[in-house]
Amino acid sequence: AQPVPVAGETAHYVVYDKPPGMPVHPSQGHHQDTLANVFAAGYPGLPFRPVYRLDRDTSGLCLAAKSAYCAAFLQGKIQKRYLALVCGRLTQGGTITAPIGREEGSVIRRCVRPDGKPAVTHYTPLSWNEAYTLVSLTLETGRTHQIRVHFAHLGTPLVGDSLYGTAPIGTRHLLHCKTIRLMHPVREEPVAFDCPFPS
Repeated sequence: AQPVPVAGETAHYVVYDKPPGMPVHPSQGHHQDTLANVFAAGYPGLPFRPVYRLDRDTSGLCLAAKSAYCAAFLQGKIQKRYLALVCGRLTQGGTITAPIGREEGSVIRRCVRPDGKPAVTHYTPLSWNEAYTLVSLTLETGRTHQIRVHFAHLGTPLVGDSLYGTAPIGTRHLLHCKTIRLMHPVREEPVAFDCPFPS
């Protein structure tokens, strides 16, 4: 697997700056090029315990715990802030509250549907022109593809999203996990990590 920059590390966890195109876990067609492989090479003998996962094409901060205690302590307690480039012009911030479930007949796609699980996304536009808007996002829930589904539902899909937008297959959606905040699992004091959007 390609080397991945480390944004921060303690005896309890490591924070990677994951590049786009790298899956977190091995899957069909991706056995050697995942974040799990990077972790295994760096920490032989330790099981890979990502506290949350990012889609393959989402870049940015991904945290892996080095112990079962740390993984359990941090589960559901990481505050993440994302940056996304979306199609269309958004000049007002807001909250998208729309339940998400599986799309009929698809293993991968999700959609907004009344019987889906609750999903809440808060967004703030940072800059825009006639065609695109750069937004800052925080999530209250962590549904699969939540950001991508919610912005497609708004009519402003992520730039490069071939699954939920109109981008050609083979492009990547422009979504980046920029900042994470957590409580240190032993000292129980707040810690934050930040990484810039890839060029």
